Amino acid sequence: MPAQIPAGKIALWRSRSGRLSASADRCPHRGMSLSHGFVRGEALSCIYHGWSYSQAGHCLRIPAHPGLAPPETIRVETHRVEEAGGIVWIAVGGPAGAPPHFAGLAPLRTLTVEAAAAAIEMAAGGRADAVGLLRVSSQGGVVHCLLTSHGEAQTLVHILTDDGIGPAQKITASRIAEGLRRAAEAVQMKGIAA
Repeated sequence: MPAQIPAGKIALWRSRSGRLSASADRCPHRGMSLSHGFVRGEALSCIYHGWSYSQAGHCLRIPAHPGLAPPETIRVETHRVEEAGGIVWIAVGGPAGAPPHFAGLAPLRTLTVEAAAAAIEMAAGGRADAVGLLRVSSQGGVVHCLLTSHGEAQTLVHILTDDGIGPAQKITASRIAEGLRRAAEAVQMKGIAA
């Protein structure tokens, strides 16, 4: 699947054995998005010409030249990836340590908000903690928002709910998050949080 990190676009994929990988979303051969490709066993294959890449980024196979061992110089950039509590964490540069665990919380969805984290905090009436987790209370309930800045005026908001809640509460949590998105974008448009 396609994803975005501060370093650029990536192809986030899971191999047949279940291992997660994050590769640059560009095949070195013709520049096709690898996120349009397919997973074949433990490799990611480009949909355009079928070049296959390992989880470490090395080219494993060039279908037009089946007898050729691809040179080590043909590779895609990869990033360290770890899954913790249902959330996928991707290290940009050197890893800063183990990802945080949010005991009692489960991921619901992710929103792209066209606003800075400060505008989201202002709309929520609170501040995110050191990890970036912001608690948002509403008449309908409480959601926890993990804020990840994505440029000056864009933030990924990963919505977390209490573990084990039912479908009705998840719908309510999603509505609370959508309301926060609209309010934060309005704050950003007014320039209050800039």
